[in-house]
Amino acid sequence: MRVLVTGANGFVGRHLVTALRERDHVVVRAGHVRDGDVDAGLDLEDLSNVRAVVAGAEPEAIVHLAGQAFVPAANADPLGTYNINAMGTARLLEAVRGSAPQARVVVAGSADVYGVQPRDAYPLRESVAPNPANPYAASKVAAEAYALAAAHTYTLDVVVTRAFNHIGPGQDGRFVVASFARQLASIAAGGEAVLHVGNLDARRDFLDVRDVVDAYIRLAESRTPAGSVYNVARGEAVAIKEILRRLITIARVPVEVREDPQRMRPADVPLVVGDAAKLTAATGWAPQISLERSLRDIYDDARERVGAVR
Repeated sequence: MRVLVTGANGFVGRHLVTALRERDHVVVRAGHVRDGDVDAGLDLEDLSNVRAVVAGAEPEAIVHLAGQAFVPAANADPLGTYNINAMGTARLLEAVRGSAPQARVVVAGSADVYGVQPRDAYPLRESVAPNPANPYAASKVAAEAYALAAAHTYTLDVVVTRAFNHIGPGQDGRFVVASFARQLASIAAGGEAVLHVGNLDARRDFLDVRDVVDAYIRLAESRTPAGSVYNVARGEAVAIKEILRRLITIARVPVEVREDPQRMRPADVPLVVGDAAKLTAATGWAPQISLERSLRDIYDDARERVGAVR
């Protein structure tokens, strides 16, 4: 199968491209040229560019990952984030409608759309109404709303995912687990034994990125009903303080944990945990990588990165 991957040089994109090739799919990588080598430079703010990328790729399937994914950056530039995440998705689907109307399109959404929910709503299912708590989440609600509308109005073969917190080797150090690992790796390499943290009480449904891309590939390969939404989740909430404790145990270094007000989010959601039964029933997907393995791989990756810059 010929698959166009947008955001191919991002954290998830790199893992997805590798996994697709391992399954003998032909991959066309689209992304920002300044971020690395890609097959096609993609500008989600330029409809003519998006049309050219889709037409040139001749895809049988598309996995749409490109967009603004860092919540603090979205808070700082809400209109730019909306233009990329929501309008960018609309432009992509307009291009699909013009030159690849038969392609299966997997629009990668986020569990952030759920926001704060009543206690009895957990674990979150796809039937729970979104309640976005920040501009990033609002932009993803708008993106998935347009995707579902395009499936129904134009009969495009579009499905939407709501992936919960995914982690793994290669993640941007601005994200919480990668940040902990990088700081611990620096300490292990002789740096100051102080680790700066934000809110440690929040509980999240952490999932390895390699399991996430497996879900995306299964949806791209399948013919599950268009216009459907699928959670991608482990189904277990773990406090961030527990993630930190496990990483410190893995790193085996003495450390002082120090709160950093700049790392505190103004609208942090206290609990996020999802139910992926719908995805499992549709594709047979289930997470395969344990949280312990993820954390060890993340720390090993951080040690390599810290060593490379010394």
